[in-house]
Amino acid sequence: MSGTDQSSTTRRNLLQTGAAAGAALFGGLGINPALAAVARSEKPLKAAFSNAGLQATWCAQGKQAAEWWGKLFNVEVTWFDGQLDAVKQRAAIDNMASQKWDFVAIQAFGIGTLTAPVNKMIDAGIPVIDMDTLIAPLDQIKVHSFLAPDNEFMGASVTQALCNAIGGKGKVIMTQGALGHTGAQGRAKGFESVVKQFPNIEVLDTQPADWDVSKAARLWETYLTKYPQIDAAFFHNDDMALAAYNIMKARNRTNILIGGVDAMPPAIQAVSEGRMFATVRNPSCRIHGGAIVAGVAAVTAGEKSGQGIPKHVITDGPVVTKANAAGMQWMEDHFLI
Repeated sequence: MSGTDQSSTTRRNLLQTGAAAGAALFGGLGINPALAAVARSEKPLKAAFSNAGLQATWCAQGKQAAEWWGKLFNVEVTWFDGQLDAVKQRAAIDNMASQKWDFVAIQAFGIGTLTAPVNKMIDAGIPVIDMDTLIAPLDQIKVHSFLAPDNEFMGASVTQALCNAIGGKGKVIMTQGALGHTGAQGRAKGFESVVKQFPNIEVLDTQPADWDVSKAARLWETYLTKYPQIDAAFFHNDDMALAAYNIMKARNRTNILIGGVDAMPPAIQAVSEGRMFATVRNPSCRIHGGAIVAGVAAVTAGEKSGQGIPKHVITDGPVVTKANAAGMQWMEDHFLI
């Protein structure tokens, strides 16, 4: 076989692999895999992405996943970093809205902060995929689809695991993300729905740290001085949980059971080693990769919102314990969840 034939075969195999991978991903999203099998674009597509801030490991992993899936489906991804700041993200999205794209995917740092530039893109006929947190309520904005986990489930499942582990009594703290982030709002609701069922559990504090590990560390310096007894702590993401753990370790307070959200690789390792009690997977790869496939299907197959793809796609992941940690890590390594 000639070198040219080998190269053509390799490219053909890659395209087939990409189509099969897309089918697997869309199947995980609950969408007809047959649509994804024909979704790869023959011509390069241009997509703009933004998430809350690449300082957060969940967002950084999402960028990697979007770029990886983008290569499979012939999409050039341009990134607009939200920098964990609503004002800075708004400036980035205003810039995004001044340009032409085949499709766009956005995770807003705060609900209602990006509505005007997003509507500008929607009015220009650009499919906008909303990721993880609401840009605006779905009845108020015509996004192509909203790919997100059930945040109340995530908050409730980890809180339930913590409450069970401390025997339904004791003192607990919740460290929230950004209060304007609908994902954080859902996680707080999930936490509250569980703790109210345990009259012998006292909630000591629920202050936000805005996904910022430095803020989380400062809060926990204060908590460990103020409260001689803390039995468990629920954090809205793993980054904040592990930052607080370092403070606990320095203060010799590692008896506090820690629960997080996202199931990022450092947290999976922490659960395996017993430094964290549990986390739950917010599937960054499935959400960002799914946004690529949804955008490509919209452009190449004419898939319509509410018809080819639901307006709201639930992208849940499981609670991560020692029993399933290794498999979860493998799926993340391959951008599958």
